[in-house]
Amino acid sequence: MNLSLAFEPLVSWPLLGLVLAPLLLLALVGLWFRQRGAIFRFAALLALAAALLNPVLLDEEREALKSVVAVVVDRSQSQDIGERTKQTDEALAGLQQRLGRFKQFDVRVVEAGKSEAAEERTETRLFGALESAFRDVPPSRIGGAIMITDGEVHDAPGGTPDFNAPLHALITGNDQEKDRRIRFENAPRFGLVGKPLEMTYRVIGTNNEAGSVDVRVSVNGEQVSVERATIGQAMPLQVTIPGAGRNIVELAIDPEPDELTDTNNRAIALIDGIRENLRVLLVSGEPHAGERTWRNLLKSDASVDLVHFTILRPPEKQDGTPINELSLIAFPTRELFVEKIKDFDLIIFDRYQHRDVLPILYYDYIAEYVEKGGALLIAAGPEYAGESSIARTPLMSALPAMPTGEVVDKAFYPRLTELGQRHPVTRGLDGSATEPPHWSRWFRTIGVENPEGEAVMKGADNRPLLLLDRKGEGRVGMFLSDQGWLWARGFEGGGPHVQLYRRIAHWLMKEPELEEERLTADGRGMMLEIRRQTMSDDPGPAQIITPSGKAMTVKLERAEPGVFLGSIETSEIGLYQVGNGDLKALAHVGPVNAPEFTDVVSTENRLKAPAEATGGSVRRLAQSSTLGNLTGGVTLPSVVPVRSTGAAAGNDWIGLRTTDDSVLKAVSRVPLFGGFLGLGLLLLALGSMWYREGR
Repeated sequence: MNLSLAFEPLVSWPLLGLVLAPLLLLALVGLWFRQRGAIFRFAALLALAAALLNPVLLDEEREALKSVVAVVVDRSQSQDIGERTKQTDEALAGLQQRLGRFKQFDVRVVEAGKSEAAEERTETRLFGALESAFRDVPPSRIGGAIMITDGEVHDAPGGTPDFNAPLHALITGNDQEKDRRIRFENAPRFGLVGKPLEMTYRVIGTNNEAGSVDVRVSVNGEQVSVERATIGQAMPLQVTIPGAGRNIVELAIDPEPDELTDTNNRAIALIDGIRENLRVLLVSGEPHAGERTWRNLLKSDASVDLVHFTILRPPEKQDGTPINELSLIAFPTRELFVEKIKDFDLIIFDRYQHRDVLPILYYDYIAEYVEKGGALLIAAGPEYAGESSIARTPLMSALPAMPTGEVVDKAFYPRLTELGQRHPVTRGLDGSATEPPHWSRWFRTIGVENPEGEAVMKGADNRPLLLLDRKGEGRVGMFLSDQGWLWARGFEGGGPHVQLYRRIAHWLMKEPELEEERLTADGRGMMLEIRRQTMSDDPGPAQIITPSGKAMTVKLERAEPGVFLGSIETSEIGLYQVGNGDLKALAHVGPVNAPEFTDVVSTENRLKAPAEATGGSVRRLAQSSTLGNLTGGVTLPSVVPVRSTGAAAGNDWIGLRTTDDSVLKAVSRVPLFGGFLGLGLLLLALGSMWYREGR
């Protein structure tokens, strides 16, 4: 029962004051001068005032509200270590049983750390989950919070949390845990291909562990060295980036006995390899309409250092002048083709034919350069079919096709062969999807016999137009027409000469993206995506090994000619190994070196400051104690409801605050000066006054 008195005046308050104020003044004057009947007049005035004020007795029926208590359960991956999951489940069950005894508590259980989003799995963010649990609760109704966690919380505030209620933390694990981990201190995002890259790393042990340990260094899955590292000190590391694009540098140490987990015994760095400027030697033969096409393309690429020589004197012009007197500067043949030939990434002969400019022995040097990993491109014209063809030199061993001596002058549309539709150099070439192709015609093809390698484009009468071949460790490309300049000049709408020429050059220089047989994998969020480039009809499924060692397969579906894709949703953060046939690939799913695994030793330190600031406590679940209640192998404190001003923690108990808030359900009104009772009292007072005044 909640009784209260309220006034509901019959007239407005100003009017009420205007009426009662003079009467009250007269009554007080009478009392002051002790006039006869002054007391009766004052009593009559009070009765009149009470009638006008209309007092009402209110009886409110209220329902007490419950205090909201949040139980935040840490379900992050570090909680899967050892007995922590079991301890967490037992503690949660015990708390729910204890809290269920108190009707004044509204218990909300919130599980954090199991989000599907990769960015939310990298850290244990319990205070963010706590804020969400209390978002619709007024501050006066917050009874407190209990966190069941290993203590590795990455969003813990340094001071008091945003709610004024006790925060208690129950820590899983035990205080005897040990773990050794490795991490990168300094890892650049980019590195030059083939050049040393300076990095630093650190091995960290538990409880200021000292000593040294072997560190295995791997680049793209292949071990390159074993370093000796001093525990606790920053160690230098030098690695060589093997290729352009994404490279994975991995450090690994052996687990020690009784170590919590070996998940953080590995650290990786993702480094994008960048090539230094590519060095290209372009040698142009006799002047022709498309002579500058290759030059303009290569000069427009800022990543290419071009050395270009042009033979301006046609062979039929013979006037007896020595060839070494025909140029403004001497052609440095020995320097280019003997001393520094290995420095070039690509050599291009554009309509070049054998002359006395290059000694015959130098062609053998060029063939050897290709065999040992160099790249050669032949842009052939009619001279390739003539008597002075470079096919009649020692360079013939490096060429993919010998000329027949035939030059076919016939209009045709360059078309992709069946192999060309799959080959990364010509696959998806702009304009190739229509028939005829959406580009201009060419008018000359050089006849060849017994072509080797892969014919990815065909010309008139289905003759080979573009050949790509491997010779030893190097590569050779051959264009059997000199009509590509028609595309560059926009004849009949032109064609994709920049796209095609650039792909050819980069394939010859072994760009990974243009490999015919290539397997790549990448992590996007918690999704592992696999891409397989192949010239075959079906590469088969991909085999996957997860960071924990589990094996699985993923079916690869054809996305376009020569490209097969597959994907799988993963639950583990770490390095995945992907295989298909003889090809291997590595991919890291989730954030690199996520904080969730940086330090996995359970701790009370991170939550101690916010807990003590709110009057709460931090205690371990696995401690041996005779004071608490032992449930399922964990020691749980008793739960005690406390007032807002009382202590909220003790040696064997934790306190949760109760609220004074309530909800009004109904109100009973009883007028005190209404009806016949009020009328009778008013008449009695006035009659008494009249009687006394009449005597």
